[in-house]
Amino acid sequence: MVSTPRLVVAAPASGSGKTTVATGLMAAFAARGLAVSPHKVGPDYIDPGYHALATGRPGRNLDAYMCGTELIAPLFAHGSAGCDLAVVEGVMGLYDGASGQGELASTAQVAKVLRAPVVLVVDASSQSRSVAALVHGFASWDPEVRIGGVILNKVASDRHEALLRDALDESGLPVLGVLRRAGRLATPSRHLGLVPVAERQGDAVDAVRAMGDRVRAGCDLDALMALARTAPALPDAAWEPEPGPAEAAVSGSARPGSARPVVAVAGGAAFTFAYAEHAELLTAAGAEVAVFDPLRDEKLPAGTAGLVIGGGFPEMYAPELSANEPLRRAVTELALSGAPVAAECAGLLYLARELDGRPMCGVLDASARMSERLTLGYRHAVAVSDSVLAAAGTRMRGHEFHRTVLEPGAGSVPAWGMHQPERRVEGYVQGGVHASYLHTHWAASPEVAARFVGHCRAR
Repeated sequence: MVSTPRLVVAAPASGSGKTTVATGLMAAFAARGLAVSPHKVGPDYIDPGYHALATGRPGRNLDAYMCGTELIAPLFAHGSAGCDLAVVEGVMGLYDGASGQGELASTAQVAKVLRAPVVLVVDASSQSRSVAALVHGFASWDPEVRIGGVILNKVASDRHEALLRDALDESGLPVLGVLRRAGRLATPSRHLGLVPVAERQGDAVDAVRAMGDRVRAGCDLDALMALARTAPALPDAAWEPEPGPAEAAVSGSARPGSARPVVAVAGGAAFTFAYAEHAELLTAAGAEVAVFDPLRDEKLPAGTAGLVIGGGFPEMYAPELSANEPLRRAVTELALSGAPVAAECAGLLYLARELDGRPMCGVLDASARMSERLTLGYRHAVAVSDSVLAAAGTRMRGHEFHRTVLEPGAGSVPAWGMHQPERRVEGYVQGGVHASYLHTHWAASPEVAARFVGHCRAR
C-alpha cells in the first residue's frame, strides 16, 4: 500500500508559475525537516534538477506515455518510499496531454491515477473576478480530478488580493496561498527551457532558497499538508529496478560470480538529461556505474566496458568538449573496439564528426549544427535492427527534444523506425554503437538495461 501524503501542483496553462510553487513547496517543507519526494509529470529533465536541489532526493518523472499508465503509481511508490510528503509538479495546463490522445500523459490523468488532490496555481496578474469563473471551469471539467485549493500567483497589491479572494469565496475552493510579483525569483531560460541546475551551481542554490522563502511566506503550509493527507492509500506495489526477462539479455552473459562490468555514464554540465531509474536498472542488471564529466575528465573511468551518453546541452559547450582531445580519443577508441555505446540526443551529437564546426569524437560520419526549429514531441518507435539496446522489432515509446540538426539523420543501419508524427528512420546502429535523438525511459523496458549490460559483460 502507498500511503504517502501527496499533492499535485497544476495550472491552467504553461507559464503560470508551477515550477516556482512546486519547487518552493518542496524547499519549504524540507526546511521543516520533512523528507519530501519530488516528482514531475512528463518527460522534462530540467525541472527535476531544481526539485532535487530543494529536497536532497532524486527528482523523478511520471510519464504515462513513455512508461504506460500502469507504471505511474508503482514508480511513484518507488520514489516516495519512506517519505513524509510527495509533491508532484504538473506539465503544461492541467488537462493538456499527448497531442490528439485525450488525457494521456496529462497532469489530470496522473492526479487521478495517484488519487491525489490538486493545487491549482493561477496567474492572476491580469484578472480579478474572472478568476472565479476560470477556477470553477477547471474544477468542474472532470469530476474525477479533485482540486483541493488555489494558489494565486503574480498578485499586484493588497487590493488586488482582496478582489481575488472575494471572487473565489463563491467558488467553494480555499485560497491556500498568495504570491506577489517578484522578479528576483526569475530563473534564466534559453532554447530548451530553464538553464539546468548543474550549470548554475551557487545561483541555482540561491534561486531554490528564494523560492522556498517566498512560498513559506505566502502559503499556508499547514493547510497544504492537511490537504496532502487526504489522499487515500493506493494498493500498488512499488516498482523495483529489476533487470528484465532473462531472454532479453545476451545469451550466456549472466554468469554466476562474473565480474561487474564498468558502465561509464556521462555527466557534468554538458550532459544533464538522465532519468534516475536508468542508473538503478544498470546496477540491478549487474553493472558498476561510474559517472564522468566530458568537460573535465581526460580519461574514461578505469575498466570501462560500456558507455552511456545521455542528453543535455553539448551545443553550449562545444568549444570545451572539442578541446578535450584526450577524452574524445578515448571515446572513439572504445567505440571502434566494438564496446557497447548508448547515446541519446546530446550523446548522438558528441559522437558526430563535428558540432557547429567544432570537432567531436568522429565515431559517426555525420555533422551537427544548431537550428532555429524546435523538435519536440512524443514518438512511437520500432527498432530497425539488432543492437546493444534492443532486438529488431522491439517497440518503444520516447520523445524528442532538441534544437539541433544532424546530417545525415540516419546511418546505413538506422536505430529506429518512427511512426509518429511522420514515418521515417532515424539514428545509427554501428558496431556496438546505438545513437539516436530519441529519449526513452528504461523503466518501461527493463530488458534494455539487461541487454546492454549483457553485451558489456560478454566482451
